[in-house]
Amino acid sequence: MEFRHLRYFLAVAEELHFGRAAQRLAISQPPLSQNIRQLEESLGVKLFHRNSKEVRLTAAGREFVPRARALLEQAGDAARHAREVDKGFAGRLRIGLVSSMLYRGLPKLLRDFQAKHPQLRLVLRELNSQGQVVELVHGQLDIGFVHTQRLPPSISRVLFASEPFLCCLPEGHALANARKVAVAKLEGEPLVMFSREASPDYYERVLAICSDAGFYPEVRHEVRHWLSVVSLVAQGLGVALVPQALKDSAIPGAVFVPLDKVTARSEVFCAWRTADDSAALDAFLKQVRAR
Repeated sequence: MEFRHLRYFLAVAEELHFGRAAQRLAISQPPLSQNIRQLEESLGVKLFHRNSKEVRLTAAGREFVPRARALLEQAGDAARHAREVDKGFAGRLRIGLVSSMLYRGLPKLLRDFQAKHPQLRLVLRELNSQGQVVELVHGQLDIGFVHTQRLPPSISRVLFASEPFLCCLPEGHALANARKVAVAKLEGEPLVMFSREASPDYYERVLAICSDAGFYPEVRHEVRHWLSVVSLVAQGLGVALVPQALKDSAIPGAVFVPLDKVTARSEVFCAWRTADDSAALDAFLKQVRAR
């Protein structure tokens, strides 16, 4: 059974006349009759009672009409969906993100992109940078927002955000009202850090900032989410060096103060598999570059 058989069957079923059905299909009558016979043979049932005076649907033919219509509609929907996916208008885009992206303009970018591509389903997954790189390599993510530049050759990247580090302090801390904080003044303070395992790049960046100020920090707590870092500081369990974006987290009890004479910056990259040729991916990257 082929889709043309279904189209020919429905034309005859609606016209109940082979001549008119052939005219409607823009074919001659013999090929139409042959295709109906082929369909009946493939199904093993007779679909029409026909003689020189009339054409009538059999009971099986009447039952087959709505199912034949449904099959053709499904085929049409599948073809339209394939064309929309090819143009980037449908399908899904799997996006990985670190939690700090919630404060770096990603939600607005996603809303704007979704408004332009309402048929495209955006699927978000919160993962640390290392986890995203693994899933990008194995095709389990289409796009990642990562803190690391250490990417395999199969992954491309573009800078999404670059911002300074701030000192995050509990609001009752002696330095909480300072205009700027010299990193050296944090020597001896218990430091709350983003886990080395979750983001070795960030861990090493913060250690380097402290080392440049002449001391090795006392790392007291390691957590896997930036909001956990800020929350622990807010509870008076230490201090932290965090990306400026975390200032918008609005966690009560946490104060953010600029650092004095620190040039190191927090960077986020949008990453994807270089070999991907998805139209949806291309459209998303175009919006990322245009922001």
